[in-house]
Amino acid sequence: MGTGPQAKKHGARKKITKYKKKTWLCHRAKDTDQIQEEIEKAEANGKPIKFDYDDDLPGGGQFYCVETGKHFTDAKALADHKKSRYYKRRCKELKEEKYSQDFADWAGGMSKEKLPPAHSGK
Repeated sequence: MGTGPQAKKHGARKKITKYKKKTWLCHRAKDTDQIQEEIEKAEANGKPIKFDYDDDLPGGGQFYCVETGKHFTDAKALADHKKSRYYKRRCKELKEEKYSQDFADWAGGMSKEKLPPAHSGK
């Protein structure tokens, strides 16, 4: 850390941290449950996930990896990506069961057990 005037001011690095948070959020990868829902919808429709040609997307949107939710410039880049560690880890994550509210309640200790009535008629 430097000793200049910026280092001594309170909140001098606030602009930098705001920028980092903003850029991280807009470049963030899709969550696994979002990708699982996309795959389920594609299987229900019976059609694979495809994109029309779009100049804004890399490779015109024609080379898309469903498992990671990323576009690539050409087929070689997509093939190289499918050999990567990131792709293989993501595929393993997608094979796991999708989280649900029931699982979240169970993990939080909120059980749905039925207890016998406290005051039974005698």
